[in-house]
Amino acid sequence: MTNAARVDVVTFGCRLNIVESEAMRRQALAAGHRDLTIVNTCAVTAEAARQGRQAIRRAYKEHPGGRLVVTGCAAEIDRAGFAALPGIDRLLPNATKEKDESWPSLDNGAERVPKISAPGFGPEAANQHTRGFVEIQNGCDHRCTFCVIPFGRGASRSVPIAQIIDRVKELVAAGARDVVLTGVDITSYGDDLDDRISLGTLVTRVLRAVPDLPRLRLSSLDCIEADPALRDAIGTEARLMPHLHLSLQSGSDLILKRMKRRHGREDAIAFCTDLRRLRPELVFGADLIAGFPTETEAMFAETMELVEACNVTHVHVFPFSPRPNTPAARMPQVAGDVTRDRAQRLRALAERQLRSHLAGQTGRRLTVLTERNGKGRSEDFTLVRLPDNPPPGQLHSVVISGHDDRSLIAAAEAA
Repeated sequence: MTNAARVDVVTFGCRLNIVESEAMRRQALAAGHRDLTIVNTCAVTAEAARQGRQAIRRAYKEHPGGRLVVTGCAAEIDRAGFAALPGIDRLLPNATKEKDESWPSLDNGAERVPKISAPGFGPEAANQHTRGFVEIQNGCDHRCTFCVIPFGRGASRSVPIAQIIDRVKELVAAGARDVVLTGVDITSYGDDLDDRISLGTLVTRVLRAVPDLPRLRLSSLDCIEADPALRDAIGTEARLMPHLHLSLQSGSDLILKRMKRRHGREDAIAFCTDLRRLRPELVFGADLIAGFPTETEAMFAETMELVEACNVTHVHVFPFSPRPNTPAARMPQVAGDVTRDRAQRLRALAERQLRSHLAGQTGRRLTVLTERNGKGRSEDFTLVRLPDNPPPGQLHSVVISGHDDRSLIAAAEAA
C-alpha cells in the first residue's frame, strides 16, 4: 500500500479496542481517507497511556503530511493533555468513533485540534485473522477504586442478540474458525435489555444459531456475576472452548474490599473448583495486581497462594499504577521498589504455573487451530509450535512431543 492509499491504526489495550480499531479502519477507508493514522489509546495503566502518547509522536514524525486522529480511553479522560500533543488533527470521542457518520469529514462529533452498529471484525478481516472478535457489550456500571475505564466508556450497554448472531455468521462465512465474544464487562450482558438475556443464554443461542462455528470463546469474566446458564454452557457445550480469563485482581479479602470488587477470595476458589468439576480440562487465566495501596507482604502472599489454589495457568500481572481521580490514587501507596519486586515474584510464579501445564500436555493428542508462522492454538488457548508451516485457519490433530517453557511442540507426523 502506498502512502497515497494509507490508513494505519495503532491500537493499545483490550480486545474491545482491537474490535473498535478494525471498525474504524473500515469506516475510514469507506469514507475515502487515504493518508491517515488513527491512534486508539488505552487508560488502564499509566504505562499504556504513555505508550499511546509515544505512538502519536512517532506517527507525526513518520507521516508529517498525513492526518492524525486520536481516540480511546486515555484521550477521552485526558482530552486537554492529548490535544496539546503535536500533529493531532482530531480527537474523536469514544461514543462516536464507530459511527459511520463520524468519518466522511471527521467533523461530526470530533474535536478539531489545531496543529502545533454492532461493531466487530468485518468479513474482510476474517480473511486476515483465524480469530474474529464480536463486541457484545460496552461500558461498565461498577466503580472499582483503581479503574478509570467507566469514565472513558460510560455505563454498560448491551448489543441486541440478533445483531451479535448476524455478526458471528458473517465472520464464519468469511472463514473465521474461532470467534471471541468481548466487551468491557461481559458478565453484565443483557441487564439493560428489555428481555434481560444473560451471557449464558447468549452463548447458547449463538452456538445453536451458528452450527458451522467450530470454536466460541469469551473474553475476561467477573466470576461473581457468572449466571447459571453460563455455568451450564461451560459444562455442556463442547464448542465453547475450555479457557476462561478471570478478573481476580487479588487474593486478599481486605484488598478486594478496598478495590471495591464484588467477590471474595473464597468466591474465586469455589468458582474455579466448581467449573473444573463440570469440565475437568478447563484452563484459567487471570488478571492480578501487585502492590495495590495498603497491600502488606502477608496480603501479597495470599495472592500468590490464590494462583495455586485456583491453578491459574495464564497470569497477566499488573504492577499497581495510580490513575488520576480514582480513590485508590488517594490511598497510602506501596513503595515502587516493593511493587516491582512483588510483580517480579508473581510473574515467576506464573512462569512455573505455565511450565507445569505444558509438561502435563506431553504425549497428548490435541486439536490445534493454525495461525501464522508455524504456530497455532489448542482448545484451551495454549500456544502450539507446529513442525511445518501450514496455512492459517485449519484445524489439525497433533501429538505433543514436548515444550519450550512457553509453548507446546507438536511432533512431526510419520510419513
